[in-house]
Amino acid sequence: MKRTWICMLCTLFFCLAISGTAQSQGSHPLAGTWDLIPGRSTDIDHFGALTVVVNESGDSLTVLRVWGRGRTFRDSLTVVPGAPPVSLVLRSWVFPANIFMGLRIPPGESRRVSAAWEGENRLRVDERFPVRGSQGVVPVTAVHRYEVTEGGDVLVYTMERSSRKSGPEMRYVLKRRGARSAFVYRLGDDWSVSGGLSVNAMMISLQGLANRSGPRLYLLYPDDWPFTYVNSVREFYETKRFFTFTGLKTPSEALRALGENVRGYVVWDTAVRTSLIVAFTAAGLEDAVVVSAREIPDAEQAGLKVLEDFRGKFAGMNDARIYAWAYEKYWKRCSREFIVWLGGEHGSVMKPAVADWGVSRKVFFSDLSCRPSDTAEYALSRRLLAEMKPMSMVMGWHSYAKDLEEEFVTLTSSYGHRVEGLNTLPNLTFSAGIPVSPGFVFRNNHHVVPGVPLKEGKKVYVSCIQTDGIGLGAWLKPGRGEIPYAWEVLMNYTWMAPGMAEYFYSMATPNDYFIGCLSGPGYLYPKAVPPDLLPPLIAKAREQMKELDLNAFETMDWSAGSEFEGNTDLPEEVIDRYFEGMPEAIGFVNGYGPGHTFTARNGRAFVSYDYYLSPVRPEADAVADLQELAAINAKRPYFLLVHVREWSDVKRVKGILDRLGPEFQVVPLDVFLAMAGKTPTFERRVLQP
Repeated sequence: MKRTWICMLCTLFFCLAISGTAQSQGSHPLAGTWDLIPGRSTDIDHFGALTVVVNESGDSLTVLRVWGRGRTFRDSLTVVPGAPPVSLVLRSWVFPANIFMGLRIPPGESRRVSAAWEGENRLRVDERFPVRGSQGVVPVTAVHRYEVTEGGDVLVYTMERSSRKSGPEMRYVLKRRGARSAFVYRLGDDWSVSGGLSVNAMMISLQGLANRSGPRLYLLYPDDWPFTYVNSVREFYETKRFFTFTGLKTPSEALRALGENVRGYVVWDTAVRTSLIVAFTAAGLEDAVVVSAREIPDAEQAGLKVLEDFRGKFAGMNDARIYAWAYEKYWKRCSREFIVWLGGEHGSVMKPAVADWGVSRKVFFSDLSCRPSDTAEYALSRRLLAEMKPMSMVMGWHSYAKDLEEEFVTLTSSYGHRVEGLNTLPNLTFSAGIPVSPGFVFRNNHHVVPGVPLKEGKKVYVSCIQTDGIGLGAWLKPGRGEIPYAWEVLMNYTWMAPGMAEYFYSMATPNDYFIGCLSGPGYLYPKAVPPDLLPPLIAKAREQMKELDLNAFETMDWSAGSEFEGNTDLPEEVIDRYFEGMPEAIGFVNGYGPGHTFTARNGRAFVSYDYYLSPVRPEADAVADLQELAAINAKRPYFLLVHVREWSDVKRVKGILDRLGPEFQVVPLDVFLAMAGKTPTFERRVLQP
């Protein structure tokens, strides 16, 4: 009788606890309140929901299962793991796991319960109880297991009954109350300065502030956004990483939900586009959202106060003067490890998706020109980069209105920095807060087995690499997995966005092979990097390659002009640094368009692209191009490396390759490099002094 009263008191206590928002949690990882994730769990029919509350008191644990919402059924057990079984009186006839089965529990009968630990984070509860069916009462035994996973955020509850001989496992996945809960908001399609940009910019700045303390706000972008994976990654976080998302419909609702992260607001001037870029700098430093005049009422209604107002402040000033003013006012307080070039689209449009990262990390924003002839802006660009720490991250992208990609990356590389683009890179602060799953290890799809020789034939060996990283273009388009194919990995995702890196690796097919890029731990031009800074950059890239299980690496250098206007070849001393700094690499690829640097050392090849496949090149012409290359390069084997523009899809590439004829053979890149290193039929060429 005493134990019955204890159980009743425990049930009352937990009913009170579960009705509030406070979480009861003891020192053991199992303790706390756990809510069902329906999409990951066995169907519960009538009740539809399950909450488990575990309380720890000394050696005993009280486990309360609450089936349903509103009208609920509660079952509470107090057990001492390792102690002898106890007998408890059954008070209700409800068979909660499936109330639609014609089964009842005989009230007044007893059940025998015992518990034991099966490892540090798994509790086993054994139960013997009677069940009444239409033909009478039969004894049933059940084994309940409660296991904490995912770093303490997820509880997996499984149930086995002696009477259930078939069917899938009864498995309920629950999430710790309050953990892995986030908001989601869909941005509008209008990115014009005079139109929808102001709302989108405000939400991106709010995201940067909200996600400082963890992944709390995820933004959905238009379906045609350059990074095509936005919606798919959100689904991955929901279905594979146990996140639940609450939709936000308006900016006002977002400010109310996440306002505790915001101290005020900064007003930018829609008549001076650059004022928004400066406003992002101020927002990060002052814990503020950026607003135009149209959003001030929303900010005021949320209880926020104006911290900066740039309306009219920069009228008549050019960008050099505006950024010089921002430098004097803000630079001393800004990060020296990150800086954002908020370029890309220009004029009446801005797409500042990467701004959440800059706001979160308190960085300086600009879209200054990196073209030497733009003397004032170029001088300030140099000053900013010179005052950053070596190997700093330059986030975002150059302005399409001011300079060229090669001018931008040449300048950043000359200070030993690395670029992580683009301005449209979304949700980085959210993914930064999601570590890889416990026990997850990055595994590439290697095809070369050490010690097992490869035998090449009299063939044209073709290997394809998709340009511009995994995130753009073809990853989610048709054909992936149908042929051997290589993908450039954004290696900084190991620490900047580990959850996103897991997304790609977990989706990879056996035909998907990842390679490191681009010239370093980020995008840089090795010829432009000071000689004393290149080895540590390569060493950092080597560390990332080991973590991502990569053994092929890609270089590119437009510091002497693009492939059409300059010299993209690499000199011997630069090639030496890569061979020496990456001893585990099976080989290297070089270029963007066709390149002219080829060499091999001790069975390791350094091979440039022989073909660049444009997404608009007619397939018949592409077939003729590749066949002509094979005719000109008549020695066999011939190693034909193809760079595929990011907007192409694998289905289209396969259609071209299928028309080449039996002399051509598509092989995985590591096989390609191993054979090319063993039998280097290409002519050795490096940039001569």
